[in-house]
Amino acid sequence: MATSHPVSKVVVVGGGIFGVSTAVHLARLGIETILVNYGPLANGASGRSLAWLNSARKRSAEYHRLRMIGIDRYRTLSARYPDAAWLRFDGGLTWDADDASNEIADVFAHEKGLGYDAQHLSAVAIASVTPGAAASAVTPQGAIFNPGEGWVDLPSLIDVLIAEFVERGGRLVTDAGRATVTVVDGRATGATTTSGIGFPADAVLLATGGDVPRMVAASGQHIADGTPVALLVRTKPVNLPLRAVLNTPRVAVRPTPDGALALDSAWSEEEVGVNSDGTYSVKDSTVRGLLDEASKVLDGHPKLELETYGVGPKPIPGDGEPVFGQLKDIKGYYLAFSHSGATLGLIAGELLADEIATGREHPLLAGFRPARFS
Repeated sequence: MATSHPVSKVVVVGGGIFGVSTAVHLARLGIETILVNYGPLANGASGRSLAWLNSARKRSAEYHRLRMIGIDRYRTLSARYPDAAWLRFDGGLTWDADDASNEIADVFAHEKGLGYDAQHLSAVAIASVTPGAAASAVTPQGAIFNPGEGWVDLPSLIDVLIAEFVERGGRLVTDAGRATVTVVDGRATGATTTSGIGFPADAVLLATGGDVPRMVAASGQHIADGTPVALLVRTKPVNLPLRAVLNTPRVAVRPTPDGALALDSAWSEEEVGVNSDGTYSVKDSTVRGLLDEASKVLDGHPKLELETYGVGPKPIPGDGEPVFGQLKDIKGYYLAFSHSGATLGLIAGELLADEIATGREHPLLAGFRPARFS
């Protein structure tokens, strides 16, 4: 049904999942939308995300609710693409270290209290529930299996969404240089790239991952930033029955559409070096160590070989909670900045597009406004 909106033209800056999702939702609403990215699509955090779809363990009630609704949107998408190799719901298995930090019993009780689907498994029960995981690696406290969890390959999803965006008349601009948001008299009026191209608009969404706090600061606004450097290693294809995501003390493991594995961990990220020119250095020993840790949690301990790896900022706001919505002091200037980009990608784009198009704030985003950092 045709609807008139106070906003007729929007520029989205950022070609990751938040930017692309919002752009396609705007196009569905009949809003003229331009998506601008400084390089190819998914060249930032979305291209090196573990992309585990979950709301496991503990977080605020508001954040948990939004993540659960986010997973619901992926269920809807999965029904539309039932044979997609890039979106799977085969569950997630997690266990903690065998020391005082182990919270498995407490986390299991917490998840059950929320109604989050969870099973507390002993090591001997692992094989029948999550084939491909090494039961011998599970600590005595056991593991939690969450049947409703899954994973998505974000570059593949972005390809699907951008095809719809263009089909609906959206304009895609890539490799045009980095963009800055133009602000005139307290209002966002578009974006301009370093190549000198200007894109006038009634509203702008900034969805540039870890660059959001720095770019917002140029307009005199503050967003607390806790962004670390992330490392995602991809293996060569390996013949394993593993379908679930594994989240273990030393490595997280996720299958990929082509039969390979994606790996990350906290300790390997801490070993990434940041050079004076802003580039990153990754030691061979770090990559090898991550491959070895993954082998230890896989049945049969297969030899894993490196295919490639990605390194760069992992967007995380300073307080760990998402940042979605319009800046308090600049009308028409919207932000999307959050961890859990995969889980929140579809729902965040849907809600932000509706806010931008109508000017009405959605109650689901009430706790995640940029104004909390003012």
